[in-house]
Amino acid sequence: MPCKTHSLLAALALGAGLATAQAGSATGSFQVTATVLGACTVAGALMNFGAGIDPLVASLPLDATTTLTVVCTNTTPYALALDAGTNAGGAANFGARALKNGASLLGYQLYLNAGRTTVWGDGSGGSSTVAGVGSGASQSITVYGRLPSIVGAIPGLYADTVTVTITY
Repeated sequence: MPCKTHSLLAALALGAGLATAQAGSATGSFQVTATVLGACTVAGALMNFGAGIDPLVASLPLDATTTLTVVCTNTTPYALALDAGTNAGGAANFGARALKNGASLLGYQLYLNAGRTTVWGDGSGGSSTVAGVGSGASQSITVYGRLPSIVGAIPGLYADTVTVTITY
């Protein structure tokens, strides 16, 4: 006759073995993704050739600058283009950029360089654009302006609006 103690111990051992066999592990995996898009913003500040310009004593040409602030995602290449302004008679009519006061116009020009030799436009008609690469931080880009003459100007405020386009 079998011993009840051995049978109980064997049953306990067998039960423990089943529990161990059932406690296992398996692995699997899943992917996690994020797609970061290239993105840019651009903003401009006022370019002012002067307030209270006296045409009888003003030293010409009058030069001014402004700053464009560009923010593009890191490593995103971009190009900055300027149109000819609202008073030029066409977005690519860069030779006719003008400040306007009523029916009176004052011709001016925008340049890429401090020597004011390279016209800043959209890349057409002899104009150039500015290229850069985003860093994720704010980048400042200078626009150089020149008002060559105020001969025949009537008194008043002259203004124009130039559209900046950033392509990335």
